[in-house]
Amino acid sequence: MIIRLSAGAAVGLALFAGPALAEPVKGAPELTHNALYKAAKLPKIACKLDKGTSGASTKKYVTTLVGCLNKAWQPAIKGFVPVKVVFKDADDKESCSTGMDVSGSFTEICATQLHVRLADDWIKAKSDVAVFTSVVRTWGGVVTGQTGIGQAWWALENDASETVMDEHNRRYYLQIACFSGVSAKALGRQVKDWKPILKVPEFWPNRFQGKTANRLYWMDKGYKAGKPGACNTWTASSSRVA
Repeated sequence: MIIRLSAGAAVGLALFAGPALAEPVKGAPELTHNALYKAAKLPKIACKLDKGTSGASTKKYVTTLVGCLNKAWQPAIKGFVPVKVVFKDADDKESCSTGMDVSGSFTEICATQLHVRLADDWIKAKSDVAVFTSVVRTWGGVVTGQTGIGQAWWALENDASETVMDEHNRRYYLQIACFSGVSAKALGRQVKDWKPILKVPEFWPNRFQGKTANRLYWMDKGYKAGKPGACNTWTASSSRVA
């Protein structure tokens, strides 16, 4: 998980600064008025997913799922580049985004590819909830990366207060949660219980994910709308991205 830290937080400065109030982002049109928000509802994709309990069947499942996501999002993103899947070696536990070792299965964006490490926790599982959730959540990084949102988020002032920077991070990751809902809708996924999907990976700092109620709000909003325009967290009130 990539996060942005304020310069003050990083070097222990700003001891005499007054309290800074976070607010909707201004002066960053790539975030607040991105062309993606005008895209139509994503097309429904007939995505036949069958996860067995072998390494080969799980790899096939992930590859099929990513192929379906490529088809679903291509019409919404100008100049869309299909994403390739790279399966990590079983003994390669390092996350490219955090540098940490992760013992179980995980997915993440490394440069322009979706990297996947498969371990027994996903391979042996009869349910596909964990792997589906991880891939779809990670896919949100593809959307932000190919629309300029990720770059614009990273370019936001890095000398702001920790309060403001934390809210920027939450706006970004809540938007990704919303995109997850959009993806699930496009693939025809029936979601009756969001709780398993709301679970945040242990190696992600929770304070950047927002409150459970807000994660649920944005994910459900994206799912019901089925289009990325529902996911503009950058103009939402601070309370909605707390």
